[in-house]
Amino acid sequence: MTQQVSSTGVACRTAELGHGRTRFFEAGTGDPVILLHGAGFNSGGHSWLPNMPALAQRFHLYAPDALGWGPGDQLDSPYSFAYLVDFVREFQDHLGLARTHVVGHSMGGWLASLLAYESPQRVDRLVLVAAGGLATRQLTSMAAFAAPSADEIRAAIGRLGLPAADEQWLVDERIELAADPVRVDRFRGIMHHMSEPQVRQRYHTARRLPHVRSATLVAWGSDDQVNPLDMGERAAQLIPDARLRVFDGAGHGLPMERPAEFDAAVLDFLGG
Repeated sequence: MTQQVSSTGVACRTAELGHGRTRFFEAGTGDPVILLHGAGFNSGGHSWLPNMPALAQRFHLYAPDALGWGPGDQLDSPYSFAYLVDFVREFQDHLGLARTHVVGHSMGGWLASLLAYESPQRVDRLVLVAAGGLATRQLTSMAAFAAPSADEIRAAIGRLGLPAADEQWLVDERIELAADPVRVDRFRGIMHHMSEPQVRQRYHTARRLPHVRSATLVAWGSDDQVNPLDMGERAAQLIPDARLRVFDGAGHGLPMERPAEFDAAVLDFLGG
């Protein structure tokens, strides 16, 4: 199934993977880039829509809904970091791509870090944006997840700054997803897994990042209140071939807060 996202030149497609259907967004031509989104219920491949038109001028972009996110099929079993990372490899396999650039924001950056450590042959250049994986705090709010209200959904999608038609169908989609008790309960399970102290320690990236061999851009907002800048500074120190780019005054939602500056930095790095 393919549909166009109005006014953006981005196609919305469906892939059949091992767990069932996965929705992803695609645009552009050139070297392939996989874009991995953050952890919120209102996040998904669509979170990259503000950035895709600019990045697609030089690259072939694929922005999937992570396993357990969006309107696609879900696992009828417990989720794990292992499943979430292997999902990215399976998505590459589905596309027939042995190796891609990978850009990951927040949770997506955590998954991208693990992928680059576990499967270095699959990652060309790596961009970690306010990436998780190095935090020492406990995220109890994630484990206590409750479905967002319609107003919260409208506010979250509204922050993307999309054309009105695209904003409306995404809002309608999220409201429908939030009203599905089975889907909400499974998403709560993902959040519980990611918040569990032993899991967070097991998948902490401190010992892994020194083994990442991909040239890496670590992009961070100076005012990030979710993953503070010192996490980005540490990531850049641990990865052998990394450069740190700090966006003064930007917060955790860097790609949507400062799309023009962010897109220019990514284009410069990936094209270098």
